[in-house]
Amino acid sequence: MGRSSKDKRDIYYRLAKEEGWRARSAFKLLQLDQEFNLFTGVNRAVDLCAAPGSWSQVLSRKLRGQEEKGEKGEAGEEVKIVAVDLQAMAPLPGVTQIQGDITKVSTAQEIIRHFEGQPADLVVCDGAPDVTGLHDVDEYIQAQLLLAALNITTHVLKPGGTFVAKIFRGKDVTLLYSQLKIFFSGVTCAKPRSSRNSSIEAFMVCQNYSPPEDYFPNMSNPLLDHSYDVDFNQLEGPNRVIVPFLACGDLSAFDSDRTYPLQLDAGKQYQYTPPTQPPIRPPYQEACHLRKNNLLSREDSPSVCPKQSQDEPEPLTETT
Repeated sequence: MGRSSKDKRDIYYRLAKEEGWRARSAFKLLQLDQEFNLFTGVNRAVDLCAAPGSWSQVLSRKLRGQEEKGEKGEAGEEVKIVAVDLQAMAPLPGVTQIQGDITKVSTAQEIIRHFEGQPADLVVCDGAPDVTGLHDVDEYIQAQLLLAALNITTHVLKPGGTFVAKIFRGKDVTLLYSQLKIFFSGVTCAKPRSSRNSSIEAFMVCQNYSPPEDYFPNMSNPLLDHSYDVDFNQLEGPNRVIVPFLACGDLSAFDSDRTYPLQLDAGKQYQYTPPTQPPIRPPYQEACHLRKNNLLSREDSPSVCPKQSQDEPEPLTETT
């Protein structure tokens, strides 16, 4: 496994580094925008579960311009972007960061404060839990994360706004669809070309935010405590409800499951590109420090006994 082995396996990982994105997931939002025109008329945007910041990068470049041009939106307002995450994130130009919990009403209030009392035009969320490999468990946890993102979205999104969030598409996707339809007139399950076919990952694109007239956002009550028919999709045949599904990206886009040669352009030699932004405070930072300073050996490991037979192997210290 050489230094560029991941470059050989994943074309979008390689392109993300070459184009200056912090993660390959930036292409997912870009391809969703190509299909749904998410950024049209957007002046205030929120990125939930933002770290390491690739979607915030997309929002910054698309809404503010490549070279700090276009500080004013289409309606003449200043473009404002707020990124929220529990983890710290390296700074981005034009992006205000909030290190907070999306399940707290104080976080929603701080978002509105940064927007000077105005609601957001667009809310995106690419958050996902650490997967266990048990699909039913992963789908449930991801669904709860999506509903938590939806709950804070109801506090900060303007009527007619757009909400985009990641899901793990499984057998219960119809339940999520029915819950989202309470708040949005248009809900589509989309799969960008940069999302691997081998992954159950997809994205719910919810357009035209129009909550029920009697709905009042409240973090204290059970989420989405409204009447909807949980058995509405138990019907069969033509009466069965099919969740709208759309594959984003044409056939000319790179296939995320295919391996491409390093030298894509015959006239350009491949050069290794380091990641745009190394992780800050990664969980393995202490382990790297210990390994670098040769401190991983355990002090309580058994020592070699002087009377030990020469035929016996010496006990080894535990190192990683």
